[in-house]
Amino acid sequence: MNIYKKIEAEILAATNIVITAHKSADGDSVGSSLGLLHFIEKLGKSVAICHPDKAPEFLYWLDTSSILLMDENPEEVTNKINNADLIFCLDYNAISRVGPEMQTLLEASTSKKIMIDHHLNPEEFPDIIVSETTASSTSQLIVDLIEQSGNLDILNAKIGTPLYLGILTDTGSFRFNSVKPRTHEVLAKLLAAGVEHHLIHEKLSDNNTETRLRLQGYAMSEKLEILYDYNVAIISLSKEELAKYKYVKGDTDNLANLVLSIKGMKAAIVFTERDGIMKISFRSKGSENPVNVLAKEHFNGGGHANAAGGMSELSVEETLAKLKSLIPDYFSN
Repeated sequence: MNIYKKIEAEILAATNIVITAHKSADGDSVGSSLGLLHFIEKLGKSVAICHPDKAPEFLYWLDTSSILLMDENPEEVTNKINNADLIFCLDYNAISRVGPEMQTLLEASTSKKIMIDHHLNPEEFPDIIVSETTASSTSQLIVDLIEQSGNLDILNAKIGTPLYLGILTDTGSFRFNSVKPRTHEVLAKLLAAGVEHHLIHEKLSDNNTETRLRLQGYAMSEKLEILYDYNVAIISLSKEELAKYKYVKGDTDNLANLVLSIKGMKAAIVFTERDGIMKISFRSKGSENPVNVLAKEHFNGGGHANAAGGMSELSVEETLAKLKSLIPDYFSN
């Protein structure tokens, strides 16, 4: 029995299923969760999504009403996890990624746990682990689950739309080197199932607010620093600057990719002051410029070679100075 048939058997045997994903939701964590939810419902089983926090605003066009949030409904999430007999751990490789409140619940739960993820170095806390680090996204792996468990015939637009979204966002609109022939094979199956890809692109691209564009314009014109000796660019934004432009979650998500589009740039780093810490986004180009090592070794983070995240408890100025001091060690001139 292949591992996906084994997972299908666990789904069919379970009574109360819960889907979890990492803190600071993104397109892949939300997309894979919703796609799996609709697939499990199609199999006739009871399932709930429990996430640590809300999805960014640019994903609100999806129907996220089925997602319970730990930071908004802690009692309901606690009850769901405590009563679950099967828990999916999607798009995270370490239990700490769900935040301390949900981590405590998951560690106390005796439910069977299944990890489906594509990040490096997975912890071995689940009972079943699908860790495919060459996959473009967790959403792609959910399509693999559907296909290789023998259920491709029930794949439809409702299941496939959030999965296409997850693949799209986690590959930078298919620009990252994580995109392989298999990725396009999966996309073809989603289109064949009725997914309207052009509408997904429109909903993601044509939903800017005036304040978001003004914030991004300010960041590019006033806060962009380019270290030309290393072709690395950095943007830092304080909580006061974010407040001035009425920042909402998701407003700076594309900034690092925008900076990386500057001709000749090897890497882009954007950090913002939120919730008392600096949240850092790292992006780079090419196998010779990995950023996940820098994120892991110095900023309590990690991720993919060309797309990683981290955090700093230093001030804006101190974090900026630390980044500048480290650039020569990680990027050749």
